[in-house]
Amino acid sequence: MKFINKNHVLTDGEKFIMYPAGRKVKLSRRNRPNYSRWYNRRVTPLLTLNHWSEFLTDHPGAHLLQSPQWGELKTSFGWEVERLSIEHAGAQVLFRRFPLGLTLAYIPKGPIGEWLPHLLPELDALCRQRRAFVLKIEPDSVSDPTHTDRLKEHGFIPSPQTIQPRRTLIVDLEDDEDQILAHMHQKTRYNIRLASRKEIEVRPWDDLESFGRMILKTAARDRFSVHVPAYYKRAYNLFHPSGECEVFVASYKNQPLAALMVFIQGTRSWYLYGASTTKHRNLMPNYLLQWEAMRWARSRGCTQYDLWGVPDEDLETLETRFTSRREGLWGVYRFKRGFGGDLVRTAGAWDRPYNKPIYWLYRRVSSWRSSNG
Repeated sequence: MKFINKNHVLTDGEKFIMYPAGRKVKLSRRNRPNYSRWYNRRVTPLLTLNHWSEFLTDHPGAHLLQSPQWGELKTSFGWEVERLSIEHAGAQVLFRRFPLGLTLAYIPKGPIGEWLPHLLPELDALCRQRRAFVLKIEPDSVSDPTHTDRLKEHGFIPSPQTIQPRRTLIVDLEDDEDQILAHMHQKTRYNIRLASRKEIEVRPWDDLESFGRMILKTAARDRFSVHVPAYYKRAYNLFHPSGECEVFVASYKNQPLAALMVFIQGTRSWYLYGASTTKHRNLMPNYLLQWEAMRWARSRGCTQYDLWGVPDEDLETLETRFTSRREGLWGVYRFKRGFGGDLVRTAGAWDRPYNKPIYWLYRRVSSWRSSNG
């Protein structure tokens, strides 16, 4: 009797083997060990930051929220991060601590690659090791019935709580600038040109303190939640040195009127954070600001510009109701729609519970908080 290892060759005379756990099993055609499956696959259970960066070089289409910089950003503000891969699939997993030593595990815009089913056991093991009561994923894919069925088959259930916006508008940057402008609404093109004629200046801005203050004032005025100013400064310091982030400000006579933070990853770009003042709105600074951010992303090889978040409604509902709705993402849809992007609905959030009583309590509390603002 022998313990199997990766170099062991089973001889005809061997009737039994001892599996690694010490279980004695009689051999047959049915239970003969598949050595190639056990030992020849590429397994890297937990990766360092550098190893995760190397993994992503083989996945240039991975989402920004799976980048190593994003993981480092979240660790600065209450999350813990682990990274793992098997063969050509992997995930950056965020953990948030809860009472009683429990955690919530979250994979934003992942996992990466063809991960079902072989990455799932590794994710389960990691989540149980970290005492996660649920694993929440928000795949970086469009809503698709086939994908939905696969998730359900592997124990995931639709989550009522999404963290990232499920629906967005994506502007195609592959055409030349004249064609991109031609796809925009006439009023948006007019406003872009008006701002330029009225001497609105758009330039890169490294004053993150002022950017943070502008965001806080915008949030208070328009009643939406934002991060603390230190969050934006940390994001800038993580992404800007590699050229994957820029802050732009629109000014009139050296007076800042509006600003935004845009990110790039591979051939995609995202407008994640924006702010504005109430001064000189008639000069339309926000329109020229977005256009210059798109031009910057396009100059760096991006083919998409994600406007990041509109109400989760179909196009007909959006177009018939946006004039009478102002709450939540409705307030920004009127502005974003003018840039002519394609409406895209992603797969949304999916939960895999490990501790069902705690999970259902969490769902009820989350639902109560959402209904009470």
